[in-house]
Amino acid sequence: MKMSTKHHIIPIFVPHIGCPNDCIFCNQKKIATDKTNVDTKGIANTINNYICTIPETNEKLEIAFFGGSFTGIDMDIQRELLETAYYYKRNGYVDRIRLSTRPDYIDDKRLHLLKQYGVDIIELGVQSMDQEVLLNSFRGHSDLDVINASRLIKDYGFVLGLQMMLGLPTSNYVKELFTAKQLISLKPSIVRIYPTLVIKDTFLEKKYFRGEYIPLTLNEAIIICVDLLMLFNYYNINVIRIGLQPTDNIAENKDVVAGPFHPAFRQLVEEKIYKEILTSFFKNIGNISNNIQVKINKKEISNFIGQNSSNLKYLNDSFGIDKVKVLGGDISKSSFYIENKDMNYEINIREYTEKYLLNKKLITIDD
Repeated sequence: MKMSTKHHIIPIFVPHIGCPNDCIFCNQKKIATDKTNVDTKGIANTINNYICTIPETNEKLEIAFFGGSFTGIDMDIQRELLETAYYYKRNGYVDRIRLSTRPDYIDDKRLHLLKQYGVDIIELGVQSMDQEVLLNSFRGHSDLDVINASRLIKDYGFVLGLQMMLGLPTSNYVKELFTAKQLISLKPSIVRIYPTLVIKDTFLEKKYFRGEYIPLTLNEAIIICVDLLMLFNYYNINVIRIGLQPTDNIAENKDVVAGPFHPAFRQLVEEKIYKEILTSFFKNIGNISNNIQVKINKKEISNFIGQNSSNLKYLNDSFGIDKVKVLGGDISKSSFYIENKDMNYEINIREYTEKYLLNKKLITIDD
């Protein structure tokens, strides 16, 4: 399946009954329930409300189940939930159905049910491929579970998504890179990257206040995510999210106790990648003008400029470029253009990504 980057999500939050595990970072309460508690009418109303309010465009419309390990739910409850969603897909109201689950809750029986009811995308909460990290995070599954589940999902023809976390207990930069490379080897279509946050009412919060866990700083998390994002981009794997989605509760002074939280975390990562590319470019050309013009995809302008114009200030401080005119247009995101005096340069982002990764020895020339 070709993944469209333009789509609307209809979120369906299911009770956290599919996961009996208590991961160190998770505070979702386990709700004792049975199949009679599934409010299919309420789910249908939610879907109808979204369909009525979303403008008619060519964008894809997708039902996504959030809130737990979907395939860990009782099979009868899964069937009730899926029947409701599949009605809308079968009748052309929505284009895709997505869900997330644990690697150890994937088998032929479960996948056969998901295929029967038109599920398109399955995301696995991997978090790490390092056994020590998995053990100390109370994940309850192994790296082999991830490998086996990923292969089975792809064998059944589903779109595979993988989610990883960084900054978990006993993890480090080397282990984050190991996890990323292991995920790349499984050839997912999509990836999510989540820096670990200390959330209220979790065991990780207790360890944090006991001084047994030190979260990543915001800058540390950004630096690691720059390398991870560039690595995934190099292998043409779509990173659809970096950082936890801000909500009423997922915010500083609310449920987030500590950790590298920022409401625009991804932009901080993207702007630093542009900073790395600009540094590499201007260090290798002579006779730099103090007045340049940049042409870039219009959706990339804010990432290029940076929050609080951080990249423009950097160009001034580091290279004496105090006048930067940034023009946005309908050009490919794979390149941007710099006009310096009478010279025009095309900056091929993939070439600079490869150079960056080679310099840091994150890839080899044969990759």
